[in-house]
Amino acid sequence: MRREAEQRVAELRRLIEHHNYRYYVLDNPEIPDAEYDRLMRELQQLEAAHPELATPDSPSQRVGGQPLPEFAPVRHRVPMLSIRTETDTTEAGAIAFDARVRKQLGLDENAPPVEYAAELKFDGLAVSLRYEHGVLVQAATRGDGETGEDVTQNVRTVHIIPLRLDTEHPPEVLEVRGEVYMRRDDFERYNDKQRKLGRPTLVNPRNGAAGSIRQLDPAVAAQRPLSFFCYGIGETAGWAVPATHGQLLDALAELGLPVSTERVVGPGIATLLAFHQSIADKRDSLPFDIDGVVYKVNSVELQQQLGFVAREPRWAVAHKYPAQEELTVVEAIDVQVGRTGALTPVARLKPVFVGGVTVTNATLHNEDEVRRKDVRIGDTVIVRRAGDVIPEVVAILPERRPMRDLVTPLNEAFAMPTRCPECDAPVVKLEGEAAARCTNGLSCPAQRKQALIHFASRRAMDIEGLGDKLVEQMVDKGLIRTPADLYGLAVEQVAGLERMAEKSANNLIAAIDHSKRKDLARFIFALGIRNVGEQTAKDLARHFGKLDALMQADEAMLMLVPDVGPVVAESVLAFFAEPHNRAVIERLRAAEAWRDGEARPMVAGHLAGKTFVLTGTLPTLAREVAKARIEAAGGKVAGSVSKKTDYVVAGAEPGSKFTKAQELGVTILDEAQLLQLLEGSVG
Repeated sequence: MRREAEQRVAELRRLIEHHNYRYYVLDNPEIPDAEYDRLMRELQQLEAAHPELATPDSPSQRVGGQPLPEFAPVRHRVPMLSIRTETDTTEAGAIAFDARVRKQLGLDENAPPVEYAAELKFDGLAVSLRYEHGVLVQAATRGDGETGEDVTQNVRTVHIIPLRLDTEHPPEVLEVRGEVYMRRDDFERYNDKQRKLGRPTLVNPRNGAAGSIRQLDPAVAAQRPLSFFCYGIGETAGWAVPATHGQLLDALAELGLPVSTERVVGPGIATLLAFHQSIADKRDSLPFDIDGVVYKVNSVELQQQLGFVAREPRWAVAHKYPAQEELTVVEAIDVQVGRTGALTPVARLKPVFVGGVTVTNATLHNEDEVRRKDVRIGDTVIVRRAGDVIPEVVAILPERRPMRDLVTPLNEAFAMPTRCPECDAPVVKLEGEAAARCTNGLSCPAQRKQALIHFASRRAMDIEGLGDKLVEQMVDKGLIRTPADLYGLAVEQVAGLERMAEKSANNLIAAIDHSKRKDLARFIFALGIRNVGEQTAKDLARHFGKLDALMQADEAMLMLVPDVGPVVAESVLAFFAEPHNRAVIERLRAAEAWRDGEARPMVAGHLAGKTFVLTGTLPTLAREVAKARIEAAGGKVAGSVSKKTDYVVAGAEPGSKFTKAQELGVTILDEAQLLQLLEGSVG
């Protein structure tokens, strides 16, 4: 038994050291965090069961990482230590931490609760910023905890990090510890740009942050959109360290350093449990990735009393959430056909529990992405799922690729079919587009189904009860071919469908009838014109007022609409030039599916001609409400900041849009100033 344990410990140490090197040094991990945590947990359990096997050089006793030789080493005057991870994602993780703290402090059950500070566990790269007399003089990675890498030049490219502290009386020395990370929207925007340029994309936001800071060329790092939050300190001189962790973060914020607002201070286990649940509820809507929360004893005096064990503080713990990345195997690669005819390869996976659900399918985006990642049947892959985001294959593990099987298509490179898998029509890939498309339009059953699902969706015609499964049945049975057919359905036809009875059939017919006379903007969006989203549909409806005017418009007239360029104009013209589409619209007109409005020049309202961009979370206004009020006053809400932007409205946790607004000198408003502007009380 001991011999087997000894062999397994040696094997686990070898594996963990290998993955430490891949993760911390090369910034190119082979396995997801959850898999790494399992290896580390198994090693810790074996060492606990066999204390004689525990050694000082075990990975369980190390922070992990070592500096790259290309960077100058930086010796941390105060070690940058990691904290213990509580992998039990249930309430038991917080309860166990509180119990340990109380026991180590010698508190019995009648003693008052310990005051804790709770904050987010960011998923990025830990760095230390050294300010001398208020000026940033050095930035270093964690490295092995004792010695890191000098990444000062790269960190200077992170605009949110102040180069000088905002105070007239700066500390002689202040080392700030925190996390460089990449926001999700910045990550997606960067990868979209890379794909269009035919360049490699980033695997995930964490790798994007770590790889950027550890670039040998600061010019490359400067092109990556990075952010930063601080959560602690190292060496200080000439500065009165606050008495609690909560006060420390407040003090850092007052110095102009970015500190997350997602943090609380409160007594006892109830504070920890409430914070863990509240962040779990909003985790998927946060603008950045986290993999847990961190609990800390709030009192600095009690922190010192508790001290450290195995290079970890006894007074802090990271409480993780269920993993959003896991390993599984690709069992097949299918191709789905979407509403616009785009063919999307989909990996059929061996079921895996990730992001709180069991995942069996993951998107592979398009043929170019499949080839870039070299995903093949039989491959072991990292699959990622975050919230409602469609699961995707992040990367493969090439060393686990099975030998080629002459009977099954294992190991064969993927090739997009040349004919549509739904209707056998030719497939084409237009120049400048990533997606291959079926050429058969609504004659293709798959496109027909997706077009009908879009037409009935909540933001389009909002036909309650008409979901994917019901649309599939109706199309397969020949009850409907176009959106116009919906308005001729009878209760008897619907009641005969699977899982439908007379009452549910009556409800559906009533919902279809209730959807009539939608405003023109929603109807235009419901038509599913390629490249015409909700905002463009609103702009077209406001500009033309009536559908006939839009249908008769030429390219020059379309280009008069704000933000309508050649691509959108071409899509609109092509859609209305199709006789089949015009015939369907005439039938929808007879069914009174929409109501025309009046053409309204974009100059209406006291904010006419003004372009706004919203970023961050506003204190009281939901983003959709703020957007609606701006538009009602004649303004326009855009998705990105440019020289044409008049105002950026910033709330809590603003992202790169805020930084770009500062760079361009765009006027930045808070919620109160926006409300004043909407009321016309300021110019």
